[in-house]
Amino acid sequence: MTPPKRILIVEDDMIIGANISLQLTNLGYEVDGLVARGEDAIAHVQSNCPDLLLLDINLKGTINGIETAHRINHTHKIPIIYLTANSDDATFTRAKATFPKAFITKPFSKLNLQRTISLVFAALNEKQEIAANNTLEVLQDRIFVRHHGKMEKLMLNDILYVEADRNYCTIVSRSGKHLLASTLKSMESKLPDNQFLRVHRSFIVNINNLDVVADDHLEINRKVIPLSKSHKEMLLRCLRTI
Repeated sequence: MTPPKRILIVEDDMIIGANISLQLTNLGYEVDGLVARGEDAIAHVQSNCPDLLLLDINLKGTINGIETAHRINHTHKIPIIYLTANSDDATFTRAKATFPKAFITKPFSKLNLQRTISLVFAALNEKQEIAANNTLEVLQDRIFVRHHGKMEKLMLNDILYVEADRNYCTIVSRSGKHLLASTLKSMESKLPDNQFLRVHRSFIVNINNLDVVADDHLEINRKVIPLSKSHKEMLLRCLRTI
């Protein structure tokens, strides 16, 4: 029997939090905890990582929900659903930068909560199934991605970048995308380092396909990719040798 999904609730209104907790329990989920501050959520995740985070944006204390998500994302890859009473564009833009799976606007109904969480878990399960069926073989100038019994060829020069999402990686090429059950570190070890370089904790780029190099980001085929300070010097050194 599959164990119930564990959900951490981060909500500073304890009445709302207790109500959410009751609803989740009735829906068959396991409430991993109910905390009121971002600092408490970060500490909880370090010792007991949940399957999903229900996170209020407007938390009391020294850090809000968005900053909490940023800090958690640095160490853990936990799906996040934001709870918010703010629907303005500025708040949405800041929150979107933390790559949440969904937003639930307050006040919300039990049905809205149920459907949103169900859709998020369904999407994650589908992603796991797709990635589990894909494997990778790297040759001198090309890779082969095995998908449903077929080997699909990708020339290394056609790969634009590799993007990580938790324990999965998406290879983005000029012809499409391929999802793999692999960490970015594992992908980094397989791809030739004279052509592919890690530029951020979530991205490896094909330096031959860079269109723009800015102080804090790169662009490939109109895709804006963040550039970490810790990787910038190595990137510039590699570009000088091309």
